[in-house]
This record gives sequence, C-alpha cells and structure tokens, in this order.
Amino acid sequence: MDFPYRSICVFCGSADGLDEVYYEAAKKMGKELASRGIRLVYGAGRTGLMGVLAQSVLENGGEVTGIAPKGLESPQLIRTTGLTNLEIVDDIQVRKARMIDLADAFISLPGGYGTADELFEVLTWSQIGLHRKPMAILNTNGYFDSLLAWINRAFKDAFIYDEHLQLFLSDSEPASLLDKLAKYQFPENIGRWLVRDN
Repeated sequence: MDFPYRSICVFCGSADGLDEVYYEAAKKMGKELASRGIRLVYGAGRTGLMGVLAQSVLENGGEVTGIAPKGLESPQLIRTTGLTNLEIVDDIQVRKARMIDLADAFISLPGGYGTADELFEVLTWSQIGLHRKPMAILNTNGYFDSLLAWINRAFKDAFIYDEHLQLFLSDSEPASLLDKLAKYQFPENIGRWLVRDN
C-alpha cells in the first residue's frame, strides 16, 4: 500500500542532554520517514531531537525541508547547510503556518513548550475546521502519558467532544505509528463543534 501522505511535519524538542531513548526514537522515525518516501517538514533545528531526526532522514536518502524564523536562524540553532530546502520566514507565527501549509499530516515527538504549542495549534485548527490533516503522537518512554490523560479528562468533563479524541492517534513506536497514520480517517462530524448541534 502506498503511503497516503507525501509530506509530514514533525514537531519535537531542540534541547540537548536528553536520555538516549529519545534520540534513538528520533533516529528510528527519521529512517521510517525516508524509507516510506515521506518528506520531513520541520523547524530547521540542528540541536536536540530536531537535529537527530533531520540527520537520520538525510542519511537514509530522504528529503528535508526546514522552516526557520528570523532571529532564530543562527548556525548554532539551525542547519544552514545540507537540507533539501531551507526557508527563512518573518516570525514564529509565520513559521508555524508555513509548516502546517506544507504538511499532509503531523507527528509530535517529545519536546517542551514549543512542541506543545505546535501540537495544540494543529489540533485547534482541526477542531475549528481550518484543515483536515491528522495529528500523531509518538509516545516514547511514556512521555505523553500525562498529556493524554489530561485530554481524556477534558473529554470526561465535557470540554471537548468525542470526535475531538479522534483528531489524533498515538503509539510508542515509529513504524507502528506511521502504519496507524496510513489508515487514519478524519472524523466526519467535526462541524458540530462550530454549530453546537449536540
């Protein structure tokens, strides 16, 4: 079966000094993306999981497009050479919008504030009907367990609807996460959030 998504945007941390389990997962994800002919779209970082992920895609013959905002485009922070494409945009908001535009789907690896911001912006845009692209969460080392529990609590307490739980999927392994993503079906009743037809 051909993979249905040509480009996937991956959000992940740029911090250094992480447990090796996170680096290994990023390497595996990069290899899987390249082997399936999927272009990586990411924030152009050269450090942390961002750097490891991009390097893995490139080493395995894949394509990488990096999007960096002005002010964060120093060689200490981003890969200025070796990427298939590198775009420098005006600011962080334009960067996020550009990555969303270029991607057919999204994956979040572990990260910090920026990763959480990007993950939830994608989900929010789905929720309000701005796109119909799936979000996948790579739950390495149980990193997202608490976040997933909070999302389920938000549903239990009626802050989100059942279909909002269907806007994303998760798995602990890159290969099986991508297999799930290949079969993803966007929820058809997402519009009731906007009209409040309960």
